[in-house]
Amino acid sequence: MSTVVITGGTRGIGLGMVSELLARGHQVATCGTDAARVAEVDTALGGAALVTTADVTDRDQLRALWDDAAARFGPIDVWINNAGVSHDRKPLWELPADTARAVLETNLLGVVHGSAVALAAMAAQRHGHLWNMEGLGSDGRTVAGLTTYGASKRAVTYLTKALSKEVPDGVSVGLLSPGMVVTDLLTHGYADPAELAKAQKVFNILADRVDTVAPWLAERAVTRTRNGAHVRWLTTGKVIGRFATAPLRKRDLFAA
Repeated sequence: MSTVVITGGTRGIGLGMVSELLARGHQVATCGTDAARVAEVDTALGGAALVTTADVTDRDQLRALWDDAAARFGPIDVWINNAGVSHDRKPLWELPADTARAVLETNLLGVVHGSAVALAAMAAQRHGHLWNMEGLGSDGRTVAGLTTYGASKRAVTYLTKALSKEVPDGVSVGLLSPGMVVTDLLTHGYADPAELAKAQKVFNILADRVDTVAPWLAERAVTRTRNGAHVRWLTTGKVIGRFATAPLRKRDLFAA
């Protein structure tokens, strides 16, 4: 049994991993910024996890999350920086400054803060593994309209690889790559319904639902904890295979 902390675990792939880890008998703490949503998830999980309100752009709040989790469960084995936000698909110069700042502060500064808190505490306890979550842009691929989001995720990949050279003995870091998962994050920001419909054709080939990806990621989050680990759901081989078999596979991930 491991003790795992997941930021941004009140919805999407984060919540899916929280649920899967609990089902496997692990101790889990998570956070969100919406107090009402936090209370809703806490109730839905029946108090099995520590679910609290915390803003990842505030290092003190993440330090409090670590302390609360450690007080309830004891030493923390795995910390997952999962919290992330996206933005409307617009050219950089049309994106409001406040929106750009929110994306960068959550996706990059939030990971910096979470990593600093977790690694300092893990160094003190002499064990632990940190995972950072990849996303579009992590592999260097560029998509028009998602420049700020993609840049934030590209930076997270560099950050994590650099951290792997800094961690002390007993502590390790790695990257989790969930691929395309059908959540609000994937479909966010399409102003034109026709553009969204076009994108959904690709999503129906490459994407998967949370309940498909979350169990796979959750298992590996507690078993693949070596320094420099890179766990990918949507590999290049899988992408090629899905496009090759797309005419034979009828998938509608967006059906009601």
